[in-house]
Amino acid sequence: MILVFGSTGQLAHELRLLDADLLFLSREQADLSRPRECAEAIVRHNPDAVINAAAFTDVDGAEEHESLAMLVNGAAPTAMAQACAAAGIPFVNVSSDYVFDGSGSGAWTVDAQTSPQNAYGRSKAAGEYGVRSAGGAYVNLRTSWVFSGHGRNFLTTMLALGKERDNLTIVADQIGGPTPASDLGVACLAIARKLVEEPSLAGTYHLSGAPDVSWADFARAIFAESGEDVKVVDIPTSEYPRPATRPLNSRMDCSGLAAFSLERPDWRKTVRNIIRSRGNS
Repeated sequence: MILVFGSTGQLAHELRLLDADLLFLSREQADLSRPRECAEAIVRHNPDAVINAAAFTDVDGAEEHESLAMLVNGAAPTAMAQACAAAGIPFVNVSSDYVFDGSGSGAWTVDAQTSPQNAYGRSKAAGEYGVRSAGGAYVNLRTSWVFSGHGRNFLTTMLALGKERDNLTIVADQIGGPTPASDLGVACLAIARKLVEEPSLAGTYHLSGAPDVSWADFARAIFAESGEDVKVVDIPTSEYPRPATRPLNSRMDCSGLAAFSLERPDWRKTVRNIIRSRGNS
């Protein structure tokens, strides 16, 4: 049995669709702001593997509530990893491109120096360090720009705005790989199961969708697929100030996925499938 922390987010939703036998823990059952509860839940259920699909995901909110973000994204995964290591249970922790500073134009490798530029990134980096230091069979899986057909994300936001507006200004100097939550779920399950058999594969890996694109061009692709006549006007990040600094370069080297027989997903196919399933094509 695989134990999953988180029950309502994008990733948890997709994991439910992939495997009905997974055991999900809601916030009421294991509150990540109380890390000891998470460790105790692992001991109590004694699963074959653990996936952490829960997180403090409000990037701007983390600037004001960094201590809470550190608890949820840093201390909780650390406690989970320590409990897993003590019991010999593989652990998969989802991390973020925000652990990097966003400089340059090359793809970030898994061993590149981390230097987060905002509180959310710092909390994710702290979680990675705690998981890595626990000494068990783990994977820190960094991902970026996660989207799906439900919940609040860039795709659903664009589809909603496309019905209301005929002109949108979108940031064009941030580049990254939009990642379908469905493919992230597939990867988490594949990695967890493989770690049970081959704990030597422990380490840090990257998963992001292909091809790399700007937010503005991602929006154009969404509108082209949905048939909405919306003009997207490119703007620089400087014209869209936010409390948290965003990395300009979120390109990631995903070559390590081959160890799990995985490859980068084509986000364009998922956008097409989601829009068709919503009746927007």
